[in-house]
Amino acid sequence: MAHSLLVAGSIAFDTIRTPHGQVSDVLGGSATYFSVAASLQAPVRLVGVVGEDFPDAYRRVLESRRVDTAGLQIVEGGKTFRWKGSYEGDMNEATTEDVQLNVFGDFKPVIPEAWRETDLVFLANGSPVTQMSVLDQVDSPTLVVADTMDLWIDSARDELLELLARIDGLVLNDGEARMLTGQDDLATAEQRILDRGPRFVVIKMGSEGARIAGRDLKTEAQEAPSVLAAVFPAYSRGQVRDPTGAGDSFAGGMMGRLASLDHEITFQDLRLALVYGTVTASFTIEDFGVRRLDGLTFDEINKRLREYGEMLDL
Repeated sequence: MAHSLLVAGSIAFDTIRTPHGQVSDVLGGSATYFSVAASLQAPVRLVGVVGEDFPDAYRRVLESRRVDTAGLQIVEGGKTFRWKGSYEGDMNEATTEDVQLNVFGDFKPVIPEAWRETDLVFLANGSPVTQMSVLDQVDSPTLVVADTMDLWIDSARDELLELLARIDGLVLNDGEARMLTGQDDLATAEQRILDRGPRFVVIKMGSEGARIAGRDLKTEAQEAPSVLAAVFPAYSRGQVRDPTGAGDSFAGGMMGRLASLDHEITFQDLRLALVYGTVTASFTIEDFGVRRLDGLTFDEINKRLREYGEMLDL
């Protein structure tokens, strides 16, 4: 039997400008990208909050992709989280022009009773305190993975370190890994993070791909456990129109793959899940918002997986 999968995080209206165009108030947010990406491989339980201005059409986008919105809170009279950003040149980094947290600023996740025994839990980017409040509401999940960012490393470091002791996996980018650990060498940074409690860490490196390090999940903790590692390049054959949500889609593709499995998850499964995450994210960047993901099929993913395998000479 496949694993159940829950995500808690932001749902937003994004206004985005890149060298390839501009869109206003498109469906975005970390939990949104994650959910649509993961749903290509497994059903997703979505926990988030929106305002009264959230259109039914956007809710239908989610529900049409096997995303259960029973955990979606709608605040009467409230406004949905809004983000406005732009990209220039090689589009490696967004410039945030405006942020309106609105109802997300007071987000207190509420896990439906029927979801408290979820197997896999993904804590999308957010305050470590909010992420831990999700953990307080679930019963013995098989695997808990969290995302984080420089804001929380800087402003909520103690809470983030407390979170690390409660999760199985951490996802962050290379700059954040260096910031969190004070180590320039990523292999050393990985070890420092593993020493804090997680059994594995995934480091996203943008156009250079992603890497994973950790212990075999089927092995009991040892005094000096050996660390397994792998590095995967990015898929680089498509056009980049909008990088927004690529990291969240990567996580969604990764966790969706794990949720689709019918056996106990191993480190080898995690390595392959990174490949699925890499390929899924490569579709996200081909259009604005979740447009490309919304029309994506699993057959297209498999086709690109074969192309990616040829790139790697597998």
